[in-house]
This record gives sequence, C-alpha cells and structure tokens, in this order.
Amino acid sequence: MRVLFYLMIMMGCLFDGCRESYDIVIGSKNFTEQVILGELLAEHIERNTRLTVDRRLNLGGTFICDQAMRAGEIDGYVEYTGTAFVAILKNESTRDARAVFQGVKESYLTDQLEWLEPFGFNNTFAVIIRAEDSRRLGITSISEVMAHTPEWTVGFGYEFMERADGFTGLVDTYGLRFKNTPRVMELGLTYRALFQKEVDLIAGNSTDGLIDALGLQVLEDDQHYFPPYDAVPVFRSETLTRHHELTSVIDALGGTISETAMRQMNYQVDAEGRMVREVVEEFLDRLSSLKTGS
Repeated sequence: MRVLFYLMIMMGCLFDGCRESYDIVIGSKNFTEQVILGELLAEHIERNTRLTVDRRLNLGGTFICDQAMRAGEIDGYVEYTGTAFVAILKNESTRDARAVFQGVKESYLTDQLEWLEPFGFNNTFAVIIRAEDSRRLGITSISEVMAHTPEWTVGFGYEFMERADGFTGLVDTYGLRFKNTPRVMELGLTYRALFQKEVDLIAGNSTDGLIDALGLQVLEDDQHYFPPYDAVPVFRSETLTRHHELTSVIDALGGTISETAMRQMNYQVDAEGRMVREVVEEFLDRLSSLKTGS
C-alpha cells in the first residue's frame, strides 16, 4: 500500500500534463548510477534521432519506476535482470544469467514491454565492509564474516530490506546474526555510515564509485546467493512501434559499458562532484570516437 500511495503522489506531481510537449519520457530510480544511465539514454536518443526527450530521473525505487512505465507515464528506463526476475516477477533466484534474461524478456512481452540489448555490465548487490577490517580480520567472503556479525552493527537500504532477493534471503543463506536490528536508511547514506564507523557492514551495489572513494571492500558471494543483475534498457512496445528508429538507436549501446566504466562514471559523480550530464557527454563522445576511429 505504501508503494502504491507514493506512486499516486508521484504521478500527480510529476507527470500531469507533461507528456504533450515531448516525444519520449525517460525515467530512472533514485541512486547515482540510475540517474547516469537515464541521462545517458536520453542524451543518446537526442544525439541520434530528432526525438525530444523529457527526463524524469530520480523517481524512486524499483516498483515506482516499474509501475510508472506500465501505466504509460514513462516510456523507458534501465532495469536489472535479477531485480526484475526476483523482485518484480517473484521467481526463485538463479545464477544462470541467460535463463534470467530470457525469463524477464518473455514475461515482460506479455505486458507489451520490451527488454533491449544489455549495456554490458552486471551490477550485483554487494555485501561491503571497511577494507581495513577486511585486512585486519582476514575476511574476503560473506561466509567468513559470519563469525564477526554477532558483534557488529549493520545498515541496509529500504529496498534491500523488503526485496525477495535482499535481507531475509541473505541472512538465511549465510546464517548471519547481528548485534542489533539493522539500521535502515537511504542507500547512499549507508556508505558514509560505514566509512564513519557508525555501522560495520552494509549491502550496496558492486559498481558504486563510493566503494573505491571511501576505501571499502566488497565481499565475495561465495554461496552464490545473488542472481545476475545485468543492466538493460526496458521500453514500452507501443513507444518502440511509434518511433521505429528507436530500437536500433538504443541497441547500439549494447555491450558498450563495462563494470569498470560504470564504476568510474559513478566515482566521477559521487567522489569528484562532477555533473551527471558532463560525465555522460564525455562517455558518449569517447564512444563515438572509438566507433569512428578518430
């Protein structure tokens, strides 16, 4: 009910009467990488078509963006395969990346939504501790952290606490126990809380720039709990039919963003304080140069 209520507010505040003057509306979730990818989609479309693009970035969590697209309030956004497979479609988690991609692609088509070419990187959930603790305690995997968590304070994002592929499954898979009830906060704040030693363990995203910026350590998911989370543009079929050039233009971005490149863009925004649009334009300029050989 909370998600639906928030969605109704978002629809009323952000979308009422705004579509008429734009050809395409691009949305994004509410964290740095998503805002970058939303801007990247919008900028790429503008560069390669005559379509006008409205940016509705930083909308909210997974379910807000999913419902906004299904309601026709946005035309597309970037989703992650494992998120759709487990959190939205309610499937059991699997590590088979091909099966996950085909599963979401086929299921979404029944609702007239299309998954296009994957960008080329997997942004999995990451269990993170301070690098200094990793070195001091000799911890490199989630299984190895189990002996220490009963004395640790942990912090997680709202969505991670609620998702089927989040907190509950992680605790059950690894047998984790904690000193206190997890502190629940905005995802971006968890990194600062870990760095400032307010908490000892968090769950973030493997491509987040703050991991390197703050000297943090991603632990190996040695029990293979998390499914693959390949980043993929998802669009309404009606939009792709109406603007026939759109599919090939967006698919041209397929395989062009590595995990290293995504983490670097996140780092430039989060750690260096650069503007999202500047970072995106620089990436697209470099990509264009590589394609033309200039």
